[in-house]
Amino acid sequence: MKSDFYTAIAQIAAERGIPKDAVINSVEQALKTVYKKMANTEEDVEIDMDSSSGTMRVLVVKRVVDVVEDPINEVTVEQAKSLAAHPVVGDVIKIERTPDNFGRIAAQTAKQVVMQHLRNYERDTVYEEFADKKLELMNGTVQRSDARAVIVELNKAEAVMPAREQVHNERYRPGQRIKVLLVEVNKDERGPQLIVSRSHPGLIQRLFEAEVPEIFSGAVEIKSIAREPGLRSKVAVVARQEKVDPVGACVGVRGVRIQNIVNELYGEKIDVIPWSPDTAQFIANALSPAKPSSVSLDEENKVATVIVPTESMSLAIGKEGQNARLAFKLTGWKIYIKDPATLHGMGDDLLRQAAEYTEAQSGNEMLWSGRSPRQVKPDGTIEVRGKSYGPLDDSLANLAVDVDLVDGVLEVFWNRDLRHRFNAETGEELGLDEPVNVGGATGAE
Repeated sequence: MKSDFYTAIAQIAAERGIPKDAVINSVEQALKTVYKKMANTEEDVEIDMDSSSGTMRVLVVKRVVDVVEDPINEVTVEQAKSLAAHPVVGDVIKIERTPDNFGRIAAQTAKQVVMQHLRNYERDTVYEEFADKKLELMNGTVQRSDARAVIVELNKAEAVMPAREQVHNERYRPGQRIKVLLVEVNKDERGPQLIVSRSHPGLIQRLFEAEVPEIFSGAVEIKSIAREPGLRSKVAVVARQEKVDPVGACVGVRGVRIQNIVNELYGEKIDVIPWSPDTAQFIANALSPAKPSSVSLDEENKVATVIVPTESMSLAIGKEGQNARLAFKLTGWKIYIKDPATLHGMGDDLLRQAAEYTEAQSGNEMLWSGRSPRQVKPDGTIEVRGKSYGPLDDSLANLAVDVDLVDGVLEVFWNRDLRHRFNAETGEELGLDEPVNVGGATGAE
């Protein structure tokens, strides 16, 4: 008996990593089922297994009562006298009824039931292990891969990475070690289903938490993430402690931290940008590496009109619109990107709003040096920083021109051609090549 059961139990427990007591429990339950089938009975049965000697007994349990209501499991005091000495009401009598050939038959018949119990135990164990680890970063090993899904081993458990959670330009090979995000833990009759992802934006956050101590400690917070898996991501960060540079902390010395994350994502580009409570500033940051001249907000409809220099349009929009899409996902605002040349004909209101916004934001850090659009008034003048300049050529009346402040000179451009120059201090018109020395300001903010 000892060789039939206990050797097998010890082996199963060691192979499956299951406590030996749990295996014995499963064996006892299985043997109860086997005995009841053999004896064709519904009696209450106990299995007495002695691990030291290897012996096993089947015990039928009877309760002593005054009046029998359950003939299968109850007996009267009179009936119990033939089964035990001096029985009284309330006693529990155990009667051995181990069949002669029970050991051999049980070893064969119970195997399937035992394995089923073990599978149930394993399923419950796996579910309990992973149920509270949703959206955590996991180290896994690719077991196999096909067109439908990738099977990833996570600490003796199998997880599935369906096609929707894969990155289209990544290739997964058996034996490959990868980091994945656990996105779903579903309990099923066939066992818990673990769904992992390589495309989820949360993977970016967990990688930053693992690589950047300031994020893990809370000194730097990730406010939002926008991702196009395998291509490019934008991460908005903000410092929660004084004298902490959030972008610098994420990038690391010589870019080592961000490079480790990029390597884990097989070359996916990552832009780390500073988050700002000022929506216009945040939208301008989100369009990095482009540098908008101004941002006009429609708060009610959450629409931002962004004006960028003509030469920066391709940067602002990005390849196939990627940069603009990521900025929208990051900020939650619909963004219209315009350049000065395309503003003409779209209505004076839009130009006026852009000009007013630029004037109002004069000196704001979000505005960079460079050309800015201005609406030419019907009298041929333009306004910059509260001063009027002009008149310009009659052909420019009511059009949108670009202006720039360079070394105290206000330059006016039309279709990228320099058309006028003014002394920014006095408003006096200068020749196109005439020098001036009034000191200082650059950038038509």
